Amino acid sequence: MTEGTNTGYLGRFAPSPTGLLHQGSLLAAVGSFLDAAQAHGQWLLRIEDLDAARCRDEFTQNILTTLAAYGLASILPVQYQSARSALYERALETLAASGRTFHCGCTRRELSAVRLAEDDGEACCLNDCRTRRVDPANSALRVDLTGLSPVETQDRSLGSIRFEPHIHRDVVVRRRDGVIAYHLAVVVDDADAGITDVVRGADLWQATAWQLGLQQALGLATPRYLHLPVVTEPDGQKLAKARRSIAIETGDSELMSTLRNVLALLRQDAAPEAARTPKEILEFAAAKWNTGRFRGLHSVMAD
Repeated sequence: MTEGTNTGYLGRFAPSPTGLLHQGSLLAAVGSFLDAAQAHGQWLLRIEDLDAARCRDEFTQNILTTLAAYGLASILPVQYQSARSALYERALETLAASGRTFHCGCTRRELSAVRLAEDDGEACCLNDCRTRRVDPANSALRVDLTGLSPVETQDRSLGSIRFEPHIHRDVVVRRRDGVIAYHLAVVVDDADAGITDVVRGADLWQATAWQLGLQQALGLATPRYLHLPVVTEPDGQKLAKARRSIAIETGDSELMSTLRNVLALLRQDAAPEAARTPKEILEFAAAKWNTGRFRGLHSVMAD
């Protein structure tokens, strides 16, 4: 992020190092960076590496190297979720003290079937786990959200996001394998850092409802949201991490063409040919950044 007047805006890019950085991830990084740059704010990089079984050091290094090659740099220290366990445990203690937590024995197969049927990305407890004894060693920990109030926020691209406690009844906060769940970690991390604006892919748009509920349960502020279109394959599927991986060679002309292509996918003005470095392209793009160009778009197709 270039130096300038800080307006109080703090954004972030939070990739999970489970694969190489691909075009879809780069689009999310560029979009979040440009939104912060136009606001003369700060931009934080957070590595979401809680899942030790899937995250690898070489993928983390690839992310850091690739972002640097594309001029996506921050003066703020990189954060690593794996070093923030104490924060998550305190949040779990707060939720437990409120009497909202319960162990859930619903199986992955049962929950997956519901997610596929409802196409909602999440599934609440399917059985009577709230009211019966469930073995803590062989279950996930959930938070009962039914006693909370409805919450609505306006996404800057996709419109209304509503948390409805009778729909979003509960959410996993610690997985069956003991790993802190994404929803808890992300709301704790964003609140702890003071994130004002969450700019990320539209694949997380529906999941935001549960995060609104957790923010209320923990007494945390709700940031502004902007969900960017997800880059899809020609067949409509989300980009696989093993495909369309971005080369990290900083001297390759492909680097510049890839960055220009990402801006085109976001429907932004094309940088002039006189722009010869990623920094110059990003400076031009930040000055011209227009979220209205992709408003309402959930996805864009890769070339």
